[in-house]
Amino acid sequence: MERIVCDSKDLPARAAARIALELTKATHDRGRASLALAGGTTPKATYEALAGLPLDWSAVDIFFGDERCVPAEHEDSNYRMAKAALFDRVRIPSERIHRMRGELEDRDAAARSYELELPEALDVVVLGIGEDAHTASLFPGSPALREETRRVLPVTGPKPPPERLSLTPPVLRGARVLLVLASGAGKAEPVRRALKDPIDVVATPIQLARDGVWFLDEAAAAAL
Repeated sequence: MERIVCDSKDLPARAAARIALELTKATHDRGRASLALAGGTTPKATYEALAGLPLDWSAVDIFFGDERCVPAEHEDSNYRMAKAALFDRVRIPSERIHRMRGELEDRDAAARSYELELPEALDVVVLGIGEDAHTASLFPGSPALREETRRVLPVTGPKPPPERLSLTPPVLRGARVLLVLASGAGKAEPVRRALKDPIDVVATPIQLARDGVWFLDEAAAAAL
């Protein structure tokens, strides 16, 4: 585990620099890189910072950790947020952007289709953390947290919109780098649970990333 605590105004730039470093290393080692994005306010600011860094985006495949089951242009769409924060600001070929088809009525078919697009291992997975300690769309108590075979599942969450698609624990465990972003006092308790409590990913899903790289502002790190 690596923990970086910094001022909230510096967190997006520092996290973006680390993402860029890991993608550059992956491209150097394997010829291309893969990045899975999270939704949320802190990730959005990080993507905006990432857009200003020199990267060969033609060598990077973009995926998503989860998506709400809404059209791509809907205000709740993670894709829409990432498009405005990152895709519209850099030169990235459209075929490198692998969008979860949240608008499809057959959610299981959408999940199975996305499984076919995923690489064997993602290089960098960006994760947020909810005040209930969820990450991606893996909420406490979800049956998806016990999944060992499927790599993408349709899930139902307690937050609107409830119907979603999410990567599963095997994908997160298999990623080369899990990068967690947490800011604000509301994240202090789930961060403490994630890093200090005994492992119980069904109760505290973000513990799937316990051994990852954690970027925390001072408020989110206050209970450690």
